[in-house]
Amino acid sequence: MNIGIVCYPTFGGSGVVATELGLELSKNGHNIHFITYKQPVRLEQLSPNIHFHEVHVPEYPLFHYQPYELALSSKLVNVVKEFKLDLLHVHYAIPHAYAGYMAKKMLKEIGVKIPMVTTLHGTDITLVGNHPFYKPAVTFSINNSDIVTSVSKSLREDTYRLFDIKKKIKVIPNFIDVKKRKEKAHQEKENCQRATIAKPEEKIITHISNFRKVKRTDDVIRVFNEIRKKQKAKLLLVGEGPEIRSAKDLANEFKLRDDILFMGASHEIDKILCLSDLFLLPSETESFGLAALEAMVNEVPVISTNAGGLPEVNEDGISGFLSAVGDVEDMSNKALYILEDEKRLKDFRKGALQVAEKFDIGKILPFYEEIYQEALEKNGK
Repeated sequence: MNIGIVCYPTFGGSGVVATELGLELSKNGHNIHFITYKQPVRLEQLSPNIHFHEVHVPEYPLFHYQPYELALSSKLVNVVKEFKLDLLHVHYAIPHAYAGYMAKKMLKEIGVKIPMVTTLHGTDITLVGNHPFYKPAVTFSINNSDIVTSVSKSLREDTYRLFDIKKKIKVIPNFIDVKKRKEKAHQEKENCQRATIAKPEEKIITHISNFRKVKRTDDVIRVFNEIRKKQKAKLLLVGEGPEIRSAKDLANEFKLRDDILFMGASHEIDKILCLSDLFLLPSETESFGLAALEAMVNEVPVISTNAGGLPEVNEDGISGFLSAVGDVEDMSNKALYILEDEKRLKDFRKGALQVAEKFDIGKILPFYEEIYQEALEKNGK
C-alpha cells in the first residue's frame, strides 16, 4: 500500500508512535509518506520505502495566526494525487483529522477517493479537543473518519463520554520494538557508567516527562524524599517543561539538590534507563503511558498511578505497582518494597520486561494492516 501518515514531528508520544509505525510498515513492503511541517525526530534516515513531504506555511501579515490546517489539507491533496496514495492515517485529532477530512472532500471533487484512519492519542481528546472552541470540529472530524482507533480502552471511554461520537472506536495499543530495544539496552549495559551517577549502595530512580502539571512532577520529588529517608538513592529527572522550576524549588526545600540530577531533554533515553532501578510516573492522567513501557522494556519496574490507560500497561504486582493519584505515601512504600530487596528487584525487572513484550510491534502491526484493508474495502478499493 501507499500510505500517508500525518503526525506531529516532535518528541511527544503521538509523534513517536506514528513514526515508529511508519518505519515498521515500510519494512513490511508498504510505501510510507510522512506529511508534516518538519522531519519527525525518530525518522533518523530515509529508505526507498520512506518518504517525507514538508508542509510549508507561507507567512502573510494579514494572518495573526498562520493557517497550518489549510496548508496541510492542500499538501495532502497534492501528495495523494502525485504519489497515488491508497490511504491516509492521521495521528492526533487536532488539526490532522480536520485537515484530512477537507483533503478528502477536495479530492472527491476530482473523482479521487481516499479513506482516512484517525488515531486518537490522549490530550487531543481529554484536553485540547475538549475545549469549547474545538469540540464541534473534533466531533465532526472523528465522525467523518472511515475508521477511528484509540491507544487504550480508557481513552476510548473518555472519547465516548466527552464527545457525541457515532463511530465505533477500535482499541489498538501503543507498541515498542522489543528486539531493537533489547539489543540497544544490552549495548548500553556493556558501557553503563553507573559509577558516574551513583555510589554502589545508591539506587537510581528516574522520571521522564514533559514536566507539565498533569505529570505531577512535585509528587516525584515528594516520593523521592520519602524513599531517601530509608534508602540511599539518586533521582534522574529527564525532560523540559513549565514545572521544572517548581520541581527545583521543592528539591531545595527538602534539601535534595545534591541527590537530584536535572538532565534536560535527551535523545539517550535507553542509556539513562540502563542506569535505572525504578521508574516513577505519578501522572494525574495518561492515555497510555508510553514512558512506562519504554522503562519496562529496559527491565526497569514502574511505580505509577492507576489513572487513565496506565493499568492497561503497568501490571500491578508484576511490572511494578499502581497507586491512587496523589498518594505519595503509598507510592513511596511500594517503591521501597521493590528497592530494599535485591532478589525482589530482580524479579520485578523480569516482570517488567515480560509485560513489555506483550506490546511488541510485531504483535500490534497486524491490527493496523487489518484496519487499513477494512478502510480500503469500505471505499471500494
